[in-house]
Amino acid sequence: MMGAGKTSVGRELARRLNLRFADCDHELIARTGVSVPIIFEIEGEAGFRRRESRLLAELLDEPDIIIATGGGIVLDPANRALLSERGTVIYLNTPPSVLWERTRRDRNRPLLQVEDPRGRIEELYRQRDPLYRAVADIIVDGEHGSCSSMARRVEKALAERTVNANGKPLCVS
Repeated sequence: MMGAGKTSVGRELARRLNLRFADCDHELIARTGVSVPIIFEIEGEAGFRRRESRLLAELLDEPDIIIATGGGIVLDPANRALLSERGTVIYLNTPPSVLWERTRRDRNRPLLQVEDPRGRIEELYRQRDPLYRAVADIIVDGEHGSCSSMARRVEKALAERTVNANGKPLCVS
């Protein structure tokens, strides 16, 4: 979900594990030369999602990487299959009230440029939470603690479950 801390936690985890870090939104911006809102404006959400899906497939081919996925990556069944088959998915479960507090002043979130952005966050959470849970290998409380403490919880969960023993990319969603 947008505002869950995927970028911050992913970056911290990559630093701790000495892995490359990639943020899907930042990669798309670097490749297109325009912001996410501009991509939405020109190509619509469907165009953005197509770009996001192609990028995810590409990043999942890289070894030794931590990927911060876009908040809506789980909407496409093909993306969920890719994440399940080729990645180790870490879901930062963050309640809508916290997501709202973290994102309410951010104008670079096209899906929140609506009459009732708080209601939109609640709607997106209801829609996406079951999808995240379905693909998650690890679920971490994204409401409490710093990025560093969340990264430590992820490290601990990885060590306990040995879910990444096969070298799959880590996907922070």
